[in-house]
Amino acid sequence: MPNPTIVLVHGAWADASSWNPVITDLRDRGFEVLAPPNLLRGAAGDGAYVASFVAQRTQGPVVLVGHSYGGAVISAAGLNGGDVRALVYIDAFLPDEGETVFGLLGGSGSALDVPDPTTVLDIVGYPGAPEGDADAYLKPSTVHQFFAQDLSEEARDQIAAGQRPIALAANTTPAPVPAWQSRPVWAVVGTEDRVIPPALQRRMAERADATIVETPSSHVSMLSAPDVATGAIVAAVESIS
Repeated sequence: MPNPTIVLVHGAWADASSWNPVITDLRDRGFEVLAPPNLLRGAAGDGAYVASFVAQRTQGPVVLVGHSYGGAVISAAGLNGGDVRALVYIDAFLPDEGETVFGLLGGSGSALDVPDPTTVLDIVGYPGAPEGDADAYLKPSTVHQFFAQDLSEEARDQIAAGQRPIALAANTTPAPVPAWQSRPVWAVVGTEDRVIPPALQRRMAERADATIVETPSSHVSMLSAPDVATGAIVAAVESIS
C-alpha cells in the first residue's frame, strides 16, 4: 500500500500556516502533506468541505489530523470523503454525536469558559450572518496568557494580528456521528493547555480509545513542540502502512 496522504486541518483563530513546522518535518520524511482551509462556520458544514477536499485532492489512504476545533471537523469529515484510515487529534476536541464545543468546555476550567465572553473575546458582526451569529476573535491578552503562552512574544503577536475568526454558531452546533467511533485514533494532549484543559482532552481521547501522547505544551503544541505532533502522525501512518 502506498504511503497515506496526510491532511492537516487547522483550528479556530489560525490558518494552515499553523502547521508549517509539522509540514516541513513530514515532507522531509517523504510524506505527501496537504493543509486545506477550515471555514470555521460549523462542524457539519466544515466537515463536508474537508471531506470534499479529501475526496477530490487525494488518492489512496489518508490520515486526517485536526488541531483544536479542527478535531471536531475531522470527526465530521472522516466518514464522508476519501479513504480515511486514521485520525490524529492535536490539543483538540473529539465531540460525540450531539455534543457542542461550548457544551464540552462548560465547567472544564477553560480560560474561555467565563460568565462574560467579551472579557476574552472580541465579538464582531459579519455580512450575511444568521440572526444572533457573529465572528469571535481572541483578544491579544488571551493569546498571550492562555492560547500560546509558551511561544515567543513575537510569535504571539503574529498570532494575535493574523488570526482567523470562528463563528459563534460553530461552537453551538451539535456534532454529527464522529469518525473516531470507527477509525483508529491518536491524541496529543498539551498538559499546559488553558483553552481545552488537559483533563477534558484526556476524557474525550479515552472514550475514543485513542493512543495518547502528552507534552508539557500550550494549546498550540504543533508550534511549541512540533516533534511531538509529528511523532503521533507518523505512528498513525505506520499503523496502517
